[in-house]
Amino acid sequence: MSEMSGARYICEFMTAYKVDTFFFMPSVLSHTLALMDDYPIRRIMTHGEKAAAYMADGYARASGKPGVCGAQTIGASNLAAGLRDAYMSHSPVISLIGGRFGNSKYRLPYQEIDDFPMFEPTTKANYQVDEAGRIPDLLRQAFRDATSGTPGPVNLQFYGNHGEIERDVIDHEMIVEERHTRIPPYRPRPDSADVERAAERLQAAQRPVIIVGGGTRTSGAGAEVIALAEKLQAPLATSTGAYSLVPEDHPLYFGVPGTYSRSCSNQVMLKADLVLFVGSETGGQVTHFWRLPREGAEVIQIGIDAADLGRNYPNSASILGDAKVTLEALTAAVNKREAGAWVGEVQGIVAGWRAEIEPHRNSGDTPMRPERVLKELGACLPEDVLLVSDTGHSAMWISQQLWMNSSKWDFIRCAGSLGWGFPASLGAKCAFPDRPVVGVIGDGSAMMTVQALWTACNDNIAAVYVICNNGMYRVLKVNMDIYKADVLKEPEPGSSYLYMDFPTPFDFAAIANAMGVYGKRITEPGQIAPALERALASGKPALLDMVIDGSL
Repeated sequence: MSEMSGARYICEFMTAYKVDTFFFMPSVLSHTLALMDDYPIRRIMTHGEKAAAYMADGYARASGKPGVCGAQTIGASNLAAGLRDAYMSHSPVISLIGGRFGNSKYRLPYQEIDDFPMFEPTTKANYQVDEAGRIPDLLRQAFRDATSGTPGPVNLQFYGNHGEIERDVIDHEMIVEERHTRIPPYRPRPDSADVERAAERLQAAQRPVIIVGGGTRTSGAGAEVIALAEKLQAPLATSTGAYSLVPEDHPLYFGVPGTYSRSCSNQVMLKADLVLFVGSETGGQVTHFWRLPREGAEVIQIGIDAADLGRNYPNSASILGDAKVTLEALTAAVNKREAGAWVGEVQGIVAGWRAEIEPHRNSGDTPMRPERVLKELGACLPEDVLLVSDTGHSAMWISQQLWMNSSKWDFIRCAGSLGWGFPASLGAKCAFPDRPVVGVIGDGSAMMTVQALWTACNDNIAAVYVICNNGMYRVLKVNMDIYKADVLKEPEPGSSYLYMDFPTPFDFAAIANAMGVYGKRITEPGQIAPALERALASGKPALLDMVIDGSL
């Protein structure tokens, strides 16, 4: 044991826990920030607290290591809001914020409110560090909470507006729990009786399907779920959170079901007599608000959180355990069977859908159809690309139209916070500086956090941004269409749409060029491949502004 300041301890701790990047808005933990000169910790100063949270989230989802962000007390509320997406997506993010001084509470000090309660709904755990002696154990607990079980964000509020408690001297041994430096830290094994029960039900089913959720990606169980599907000859689909786990050309793959679905995927789900959910909470999106599977279909669920098992369906079998080891056990327990009529039927449904949308994927229309844009991207993206998607139509189009046959690519997507994609792409690139990282972002979302491009330029974070520019908040406009038709009984949109459309076309490429990096406005499909090749080769941030049809 040796004496050191709290700031020095935080730096030593972060280094020991393999934290190599800190995303922050000043001035939080200023002594800690200064001492990072002595450590291999990169400091990324963002332009807004939500951006710091989004960058840490992108870093965490891409790498599986906890992403760390921070803000002083006046910006803490914004940071709390930014953690919402990490909370919904079960991402191991740790936020470090300033708190209040005891002698100023309830006296109306400048810029001060009690931010601490705002973190309760957006974190898995929320702790106050009121004395320096608690820094060691609460830092360890934060990493333990963030990575264990179902991962999630954790907040530590340090005493003082800027976390001034960091200046106090502490005398503590450095304890490093190596397993909590990434997810998953534990791989709990399933009960053998539960595995046998599930194996029996799977083998009795005539039309089984497997739905792969984001927890399967967290577990690193892509190969295991494919092995089970092949042994059972059970068609399989992925949620958007697990989209990269199954190559598009796998003969058993039938797409993404639910709200962001390919129509063929939901058709298959409705025909299934048994659905095995792996690493999925069976939430509203993948089930289209619990309309899938059909009533009467049997459900089996594999998950790491007992509270999720049977939450939304009366499971015939529930297996508590890590997806990877559970799938290995289940694969060993089932008998191999040959592809039958069910597999052929599913392949026919998928082939019919592909034939139906093929004209759109080959369209030469301008403005460009999104199907054609995604076809071109799928053909020219590097096979090991890390793709980052925003919410809304960006994620819908990718789920339906970006066909990647590679097993080397990866995909992370927003859980619902418009504006996430720009900064999250930066965080992902910080996690993998030598890997191609491409963010696909809608123009409405990009306008919310376009300042993140300036952060990328300042710190030379060489992510590539693809802006799907249709000149509107397209998802909101679709929702208004539904509202006006179903509620107001008005077939035409009328003037109320003015706030959904952007009356002046926004040239994102011009912004990129003004910042001294490569920006290209793309209006024709043939421009996509050479522009993407140049962007990836530039070694700098780059932006491709795709002008697409706003009526689709």
